[in-house]
Amino acid sequence: MVTFEEHILGQDQEFSEASGAFGWMLGGLTLAVKRIEAQIRSAGLSDVYGAQGTENVQGEAQQKLDVVANDAMMECLGTREGVAALVSEEDEAAVVFDDDPATGKYILIFDPLDGSSNIDVNVNVGTIFSIHKRLPKDSLEHSILQPGMRQVVAGYVVYGPSTVLVYTAGHGVHGFTLDAASGAFVLTNENMVMPEQGPYYSVNEANAAQWPEAFAGYVETLRNGGLGREYSSRYIGSLVADFHRTLLKGGVFLYPPTKKQPGGKLRLLYEANPLAFVAEQAGGMATSGGGRILDIQPVKIHQRTAFCVGGKREIEALLAAVGAKG
Repeated sequence: MVTFEEHILGQDQEFSEASGAFGWMLGGLTLAVKRIEAQIRSAGLSDVYGAQGTENVQGEAQQKLDVVANDAMMECLGTREGVAALVSEEDEAAVVFDDDPATGKYILIFDPLDGSSNIDVNVNVGTIFSIHKRLPKDSLEHSILQPGMRQVVAGYVVYGPSTVLVYTAGHGVHGFTLDAASGAFVLTNENMVMPEQGPYYSVNEANAAQWPEAFAGYVETLRNGGLGREYSSRYIGSLVADFHRTLLKGGVFLYPPTKKQPGGKLRLLYEANPLAFVAEQAGGMATSGGGRILDIQPVKIHQRTAFCVGGKREIEALLAAVGAKG
């Protein structure tokens, strides 16, 4: 069996510079994920369903499991050698653990529990993560606000009938399934490829009246077979679940800008960037509608963006419809 830690350390000699620190850090990531998975499995029995009664920095109602998942990530990763800072959707600012550039080499950025509002109805949820290497001659703040094209590792975990971890280190996309017997994430899908064109489009059509005209016209084109095939609508409402289906089956996931949120709703650093990196490494594309997601220069931790990701055929047609470049 090939485990996640073994596989990722074999992908790039750059990681050997950490003298084991990078692998130790990844062990903290998978430990946190397994703790989150265990809490989700027992949520109905341990009174962690429902709202926490507080709001996060986004102004969104925190679910109890949001707090549990964030605590697990902080506890399992915060003491790991090589971790300079952790950046979470749930926290207003980065949590700094090692400000010394010589030893604090990596920054982990994550959404600890994506789709948590769906947990009460037993719908798939996930964790999204991104790892940047600290810029040795720059401030920690600037190192955190790097464009997505500089990610060294990115991926996500889907908590569903099985728990699946998908990641890229810039050398293809690989999937691992949690083996209950060994407690390890075992390689089950190597060199995953997103179909160039697929059968599904995924978007919250309740917002259609608020979309820009070009986006509305594009979705209408998909409905009417304008790309040479019939499309079916599939929308779960958990970003990780919708993206995972798009990666495996093909098609397009859309979260366009709206009149209420003209800059988009999804967060750039810990939602759009990691999934865009995975998509591109699998042969797909990701855009804000105004340009490539991975080229966006972040200006703040919780920056939002429109997010459209999918197969090459679908995204090229979208870019043509909105008059944008990749």
